[in-house]
Amino acid sequence: MLDRISSPSLRLDDAVNLLRAAGENTRIRLLALLSACDLTVSDLIDILGQSQPRISRHLRLMGEAGLVERYQEGAWAFFRAVDQGAASELAAALIAHIDREDEQLQRDRERLNAVRQRRADRATNYFAKNAAAWDELRSLHADDARVEAAMLSIAGTRPFDAMLDLGTGTGRLLELFAPLYQRGAGVDASRDMLQVARANLDAAGLSRVQVRQGDLYMLPTPAGQYDFVTLHQVLHYLDDPLAAIREAARALSPGGRLLIADFAPHALEFLRDEHQHVRLGFSHEQMAEWIAQAGLELIEVRDIAPDVAADSANAGRDKLTVTLWLAQDPRLLIAKSQTGNQTGDVA
Repeated sequence: MLDRISSPSLRLDDAVNLLRAAGENTRIRLLALLSACDLTVSDLIDILGQSQPRISRHLRLMGEAGLVERYQEGAWAFFRAVDQGAASELAAALIAHIDREDEQLQRDRERLNAVRQRRADRATNYFAKNAAAWDELRSLHADDARVEAAMLSIAGTRPFDAMLDLGTGTGRLLELFAPLYQRGAGVDASRDMLQVARANLDAAGLSRVQVRQGDLYMLPTPAGQYDFVTLHQVLHYLDDPLAAIREAARALSPGGRLLIADFAPHALEFLRDEHQHVRLGFSHEQMAEWIAQAGLELIEVRDIAPDVAADSANAGRDKLTVTLWLAQDPRLLIAKSQTGNQTGDVA
């Protein structure tokens, strides 16, 4: 992972306020739970066995101190321990020095596992209802393992700090690239899919990842904070793919990279009616133009041909080629170039 130049520091008064906000039995337990995953007040009531007003009061005090953050997802509000900055490091240090075998914390973890199991059960039910449609679509293009291998290859092996997966769906890309990043986030418009993603990320033990409901045209995440952003099989559902690419570019840090995976142009009209596809694929030229309009530089394009083996369900139908486009924010490259010119370096 990336080496930190220096740890963030706190003013004395701020440190005292944080310690006061955390320095209570229930709040320490809340910090431990919210460092593991995103939870609602209802979840926390089930785990801690305390009343809604008491839990809400603790969360409010911790939120005011900057120890936890709250975000809305439809009618539900989720809470999570902050994962950046000095407050995050202080909270992590406090939790790390508490005996994991403490009887109370063990009971909390057992009840947390029950909450996670309920999520997994809901995800299983959702998959069961939609499995046939997804299986049909997967049968039309290259095997998922081939596509994922190509995505890993084009992204490279160099670690980075933060990843953002747009239209995260099941959270699969956050799992796939987990060895490369320190913290990850996913955004999806569907609450059903976010339930699936949370269950999958819980099962994978990825506590440094969070997923949120949001509009891809107006992201609920900060601008300029992500080194790697992905749009996997998302753009063909959108009326305005360029707007989504521009918003993805806005999320990139200087020198950050955007990886798009989607279909090449095709003529499978049934995908509009049966799978709600708005666009029937994208040409190299169209995507290159949009990437340039978003202020990014196209680095690499890679086509993944469909599997040649025929299947009875799709006999006679065209197959889908998956294309990968890797683009980069040029700001860091421009800055380095200008610095080199000023110091007399030769390109």
